[in-house]
Amino acid sequence: MRTPVIAGNWKMYKTPEEAEAFAAALHDTRLPDGVEAVICAPFVALPALRKALEGTGVGLGAQNVHWEREGAFTGEISVPMLRAIGVKYAIIGHSERRAYFAETDETVHRKLKAALAGGLVPIVCVGETLEEREQGRTKEVVRQQVEKALQGISAEDAARVIIAYEPVWAIGTGRAATAQDAEEVIAFIRDTVASLTDASTAAAVRIQYGGSVKPDNIRELLDMPNIDGALVGGASLDPASFIKLVQAAEAGDDR
Repeated sequence: MRTPVIAGNWKMYKTPEEAEAFAAALHDTRLPDGVEAVICAPFVALPALRKALEGTGVGLGAQNVHWEREGAFTGEISVPMLRAIGVKYAIIGHSERRAYFAETDETVHRKLKAALAGGLVPIVCVGETLEEREQGRTKEVVRQQVEKALQGISAEDAARVIIAYEPVWAIGTGRAATAQDAEEVIAFIRDTVASLTDASTAAAVRIQYGGSVKPDNIRELLDMPNIDGALVGGASLDPASFIKLVQAAEAGDDR
């Protein structure tokens, strides 16, 4: 059985004080068991959130990480640094990082290896642009991203990876893939993982959907057999909305 994962990606929003206020609101509601809830916050908010989230059951995640443990890499942050402040998860290869900050399949792979080696749970993002989709290249692009990310990764380590399918054309646009479209690509991702590892590993890997996910469309997505949660942007910034997303993921299905 795969535990659903709802991960909020706050992007470049919320000061430490605003993050603490968000966490305080979570203490008023008991989040459901059987759902893994995560907040991936800006670096400056992580120490405050570590304490503020205690007792909520919500895990702490970063939005990026470097592949080296230390060194002359101005503006970067390492796995040991994140672990030292209680971070458990790290988003790797988000489309905005790829588009604006020169992330490549190679750097995604290096970051993934570093995260696994250092004990973080990587949330690795893959997805096609609108142009690639219109050219009928969705599966080609996604297959390449998955294969390069997991290249040389053992089956045991691959099972610890969370993959987020985020069609670039659906991120922050209000346009979401239909549940059936998302299911088709995510099932293909699972088959790709199986070809790289084995069937049991692929069955264990959790694959999220991301791209304009909201409380009113998440249940339809999660009803699909291969979709194991969501990586959520704007809808995760409001605590009431985030709670609804986590509650919607409380499913009784055996995946």
